[in-house]
Amino acid sequence: MLQDKTILLVDDEPKIRILLNDFLQKEGYRVIEAGDGRQAMEIFSEKGSDIALILLDVMIPEYDGWTVCREIRKSSDIPIIMMTARSEDFDEVHGFEIGADDYVKKPIKPTVLVARIQAFFRRLDKENGKRKRLVFGELEVDDNCHVVKICNEEISLSPTEYSILLVLAENNGRIVSREQLLRQVWGYDYYGGLRTVDTHINRLRIKLGKKGDAILTIRGFGYKFEG
Repeated sequence: MLQDKTILLVDDEPKIRILLNDFLQKEGYRVIEAGDGRQAMEIFSEKGSDIALILLDVMIPEYDGWTVCREIRKSSDIPIIMMTARSEDFDEVHGFEIGADDYVKKPIKPTVLVARIQAFFRRLDKENGKRKRLVFGELEVDDNCHVVKICNEEISLSPTEYSILLVLAENNGRIVSREQLLRQVWGYDYYGGLRTVDTHINRLRIKLGKKGDAILTIRGFGYKFEG
């Protein structure tokens, strides 16, 4: 069944773009390619409303992947999956800190990448069908439109940050382990480790300001939301 979603693929290596493009198109995705950061931002500026997800390499010419991610996050919460051949843990943590939703290391297995993308879209589609509104004093999580507000002021969250908050809020007063968050938010066996959850939680707390204190760390167990 065709996915009917457009993916912006950003990588300066033509062979990788050809390989991933072929796999993605076979799965029914439409693909737009960019060979450097400048071109990626120009394409997103022109066609951003038509793009469902961005596959973004870190080491690209003109503007690197970090810069592109930061610039896009200033105006959009579109899902971004970072790709890199570097092995440093710093890359992964830094990618999450600037707003990336997921992270894959090269060499990339196209079948694994496609599985991650499909799981990501399935999760978003599932959330879109839930249609619920959760209110905790000044904090409102409206799943009808994927909007989070504090004192009626909208807070900008990435799709992954929103999903984490939704899972925690749905389990208000109950401990949610890091493993549970990995399964429910990422939707697959994630190989990046539990650090992934911690990094996103820290970023989420910052964005929520004073309401970030409602997300408690339960040492040795996970996290608990107390609305």
